[in-house]
Formats: sequence, C-alpha cells, structure tokens
Amino acid sequence: MAWYSQTWTWFDGAWHEGNPGLVGPRSHVLWQSSSVFDGGRYFDGVAPDIDLHAARVNRSALALGLEPTVTEEFIVEKMFEGAKKFTSGAALYVKPMYWAEADGPSTIMPDPGSTQFALCLFEAPMGVPTNGFSVTQGLYRRPTFETAPTDAKAGCLYPNNARILKAAKAAGYDNALVLDMLGHVAETATSNIFLAKDGVVKTPVPNGTFLNGITRQRVIGLMRQDGIQVQECSLRYSDFEQADEIFISGNYSKVMPVNRIDSRVLQPGPLFRKARELYMDFAHSKAKAA
Repeated sequence: MAWYSQTWTWFDGAWHEGNPGLVGPRSHVLWQSSSVFDGGRYFDGVAPDIDLHAARVNRSALALGLEPTVTEEFIVEKMFEGAKKFTSGAALYVKPMYWAEADGPSTIMPDPGSTQFALCLFEAPMGVPTNGFSVTQGLYRRPTFETAPTDAKAGCLYPNNARILKAAKAAGYDNALVLDMLGHVAETATSNIFLAKDGVVKTPVPNGTFLNGITRQRVIGLMRQDGIQVQECSLRYSDFEQADEIFISGNYSKVMPVNRIDSRVLQPGPLFRKARELYMDFAHSKAKAA
C-alpha cells in the first residue's frame, strides 16, 4: 500500500493517479529548490477562496523568478474537474505548484522559460477542533525578506519549518510559536496565530517575515464584520503565555484551538468558537461551490 492517500495530479495536459515522477536529476528544482506551491481546501462541495490561492501561486512564481504558465481561472476549473475523481464527501487538499526544469544564465538561477506546472489533489481529513494542539517557543526563527523569499510560498522555506517542528516534537509539543529576527512572534511552524485577551483578538502584524495568509485575512475580516475587535500588532511570546485563548488559522485545518502553551493548559474559548463558526458559515454559504 502506498504511503500517500488517494491522489490525482494534472500535469502536461492529463490527469495522473498516484504519485507520478515529474522531475529528474538534472531538473533545476531538484538541486536548487526553485519551486513554489499553494494550498487550498475542497470539502463539503465547496472550495473557499480557491481563486485567491490560485492567484497567490502565480505571484509566488514571479517572486521566485519563475514564469506562471496558467491563469488562476484555469487552476480553479481544473480543481473542480479533479475533485470529481474522488468519493463524494471526501475532504481534499488542493496544491497548485510551479518549478523550474532548466538552469538559467547560471546553474544557480532558473530558466523562467522552463517553468513547469502541476495541480495535485489528495485526500486529507479536516482537523477536529475539539482536539487542539500544544505549543512551545520555536528553537529557530523566521528569516527576513533580505535573507529569503518570504514574499512567496516557496518550497525552500519549509526545511526551516521542519526543523522547528522536529525540535518542538522532541520536547513533547505538537507545534511551536516561531519568532522573527527581532524577537516578535510571527506564526507557528504551520499556520498563522491569534490570541484573545479580555475580549480582544490580537494577531502578529505582517512585517515581511511570514505570509499574510488567505485564511488569516478571511478570519480577521469575518470577525470584524461581526463586531469583534481584532488588532494586528507586534506580539511577544509572553503575550501568548498570558492569553485567555490561543488559536490558529491555516489552509489545512482552517481554524483550530491551542490547548496548551508550555505547561499551561488552555480551553477552546468563545472567541475561537466564534471565529471557526464564522469561517465555516462563510465557506458553506459564500464560497464557490462545485
């Protein structure tokens, strides 16, 4: 049995089942990490903000010196086409991606004209909000725009996230709050982060060290429309240690609670529940449906 769940990938004009080989040892991406991707969700027949994810992967490609080869409308159309290959009701992760096949003017630089595109859909259950997860302070930090392509959802950024997660799990936690180079909390190793204190929701202000997530922006907008005060500001780790609630937003599980920070146990609170309720109501009533 394959290690991966049911998967369909559109590449080079056709759908391929499973995990097809797309690159070789001379492919620029394999040794120089010239890849970008995005991650949307398809569940219950809807794909919230999938058009925004499609647009972002094209922007990410340009930021990494690649040349987008398809439109966002094409990505959305193919996503709904591919979703029909799965069992009705299956929750899917939607991953459009670009990579460079050939070297450019030097072996370090990719040839933009060699950019390849694939759209991968695979089964991935949604997170269960009653479970929550634990966090501690990350061992490593987020880079700045001057040191890494933090304006793109680039594959080369994720080994740093992986080592942050590895250290957190070795210490007995599920995830970590990652600091930027100035010591402010940026995000977790996998998602954007929020806290609630005295009825006010706070989240790190985008400062170029982490992506201003599409789900993050949607959650902030929905809460503000509902009359909840949301502040984007600089936050220290101590702010999270003293928070009434902590929760995250992200493409994979949407809105989920943090149930422990270091040794302090937290309960999913009313502002987390409202944020998740607002998002799921949006996803089912306003998102583009198949």
